Amino acid sequence: MVVVYCSALVPLILIPTLHIRKSIPAWVLPFYITMFIICAFGWELWFNYGLVAGDSVTVRRVDILNQLLPLHINGLLNSLADAGTICCGSLLLVWLAMGRRNSIYRQWDWGVFGLLLVIFIGQNILVEMFLYHDQLSEGKPLSWAPLSPLGSWFDPVLLEINDRTLRLSSQVPWLLLTPLLYLGLIKFLNSGDQAAESGSG
Repeated sequence: MVVVYCSALVPLILIPTLHIRKSIPAWVLPFYITMFIICAFGWELWFNYGLVAGDSVTVRRVDILNQLLPLHINGLLNSLADAGTICCGSLLLVWLAMGRRNSIYRQWDWGVFGLLLVIFIGQNILVEMFLYHDQLSEGKPLSWAPLSPLGSWFDPVLLEINDRTLRLSSQVPWLLLTPLLYLGLIKFLNSGDQAAESGSG
């Protein structure tokens, strides 16, 4: 569970600190906050509490994990990790991979979108198959959520290895989030550029 706490708390400290020092672009902090809200209300809180036709995380995992990651902070930590380590970290990786070109987040690029999608889905597969395999296995239904609209009503097993399953319901949020994140960031950055141009004019 060290991975969960570190991936949630390190960005929570690092991003605001770097923002204050002006070591990162000004848009990163509001983007981080926005992604936290989207991840929390898009699926994490729904999955955590089993709000609609799903089991809560306390039912889906063993008692020791319920002690290490109490119910009421589990969804919060997962949302922080999604927003910081996964979303912001992935944008950094893609930016580096694409030659540090700022333009990649100001206009649609299929290569950028594809790389983001691979990273998002890839990390989620690793999380489901290895980190959270006990609480995301078959027979432990996840709640319906705004970014997981099929809920437990249509949730086929996509892959099974050594009794560890990969299910559709846990992949859908990242499939839907990728274009929303990329398009939203492009719109946000371009609107900021336009506002700056209007202000200078």
